[in-house]
Amino acid sequence: MTHPAPAQTVEGLGWLAGDWAELRGELLTEESWMPPRGGMLIGMNRAGTAERVAMFEFMRIAAGEGGRLALHVQPRGAPASAFPATAFTQNSITFENAAHDYPQRIRYWREGEVLMAEISLADGSKPFRWRFERKR
Repeated sequence: MTHPAPAQTVEGLGWLAGDWAELRGELLTEESWMPPRGGMLIGMNRAGTAERVAMFEFMRIAAGEGGRLALHVQPRGAPASAFPATAFTQNSITFENAAHDYPQRIRYWREGEVLMAEISLADGSKPFRWRFERKR
């Protein structure tokens, strides 16, 4: 009997869990992921200055039809867009939805104690990257 690789299950994405932040000048981007439970990871993101939130997003990762993981994002509380998982390792995962305007690809990976995130078009062009450090 074969078993899926760890990153193919929500439980294999425990490395995402935590409170993360990146500061670029006055712009603070914070991203928080709850630990996997009940087949789902729940996350949220907010970015802005001390005086104003410029962007916020609700996120969840769960298995969809056929057991394939997908990232569901709701920027500014809009209806969710689904990005099915297309690649994964023990400490990285990539989600893609070529029908979406931007982003079409969303990647997360760990580099030691740092959480990296990148959005881009499906071919990797127009990338934007975050380097999140764990909040203490």
